[in-house]
Amino acid sequence: MLRSVEITPELTVPLRGEGFHNLHWQKRLELSLDCFICQRTRRTTSFKHGQEHALCSADEENPEHPTAARIAAFDVTDELERTALRAVVDYWWAPFHDTKRDHAATALSLTPWVRLYLGYYCPEARQSGTFSIQTNMVRPVRDMCGHCDHPLATSKDAPAIRLLA
Repeated sequence: MLRSVEITPELTVPLRGEGFHNLHWQKRLELSLDCFICQRTRRTTSFKHGQEHALCSADEENPEHPTAARIAAFDVTDELERTALRAVVDYWWAPFHDTKRDHAATALSLTPWVRLYLGYYCPEARQSGTFSIQTNMVRPVRDMCGHCDHPLATSKDAPAIRLLA
């Protein structure tokens, strides 16, 4: 069955002006999914926009492998003091039972988790940098430039994860 998940994070950002760091969402993410290929639940699955498949992390006994999943939409909204993202992930899912954990698979993991990446450019150091936000962080999270300590963004709420179909 084809399933779709919508992921919607929102960050508060400083006003543009002196010290502007060109903060931007990177077109990659990690999402916990139940993988019918290796028949394991709660696998970290890595996505890159434009790729026709994702990579399942599998486990110690099974190597990382391609899985039938992709980023179907990646829409950014930048406003005066906020930046938001709406990402949609499509993936194939089929029922199975994870014998190692003794869990039945679900269309969306029982405890869905996502990590999203952002990039920036420090005008003072003339270097780029990256950071990530994820659902399982204690909020609020304030991210600073790794070069000059300029504030970049604040995550007040965990990214929302919603099964669409």
